[in-house]
Amino acid sequence: MPLDDRDLAILAFEAEWRRHAGAKEEAIRSELGLSPARYYQLLGRLIDTAEAQAHDPMLVKRLRRLRDARTAARVSRAAVETR
Repeated sequence: MPLDDRDLAILAFEAEWRRHAGAKEEAIRSELGLSPARYYQLLGRLIDTAEAQAHDPMLVKRLRRLRDARTAARVSRAAVETR
């Protein structure tokens, strides 16, 4: 399934958001018209698609690596807390 305009806008925003002044959450609301929670849900699903990988492989790989690192840290913290 090809990427739609919203998918492309999300990928473009994620690739360039550091260039925007202000907080990322404010930019998500103003530029994309999405709540930050919805944006991250969509982004999480989007980076798991082959279409996003083909569109911007370096961005998708970086985002997957960051997500995996956050997941590993969360699991590690949970393991320490249960000891």
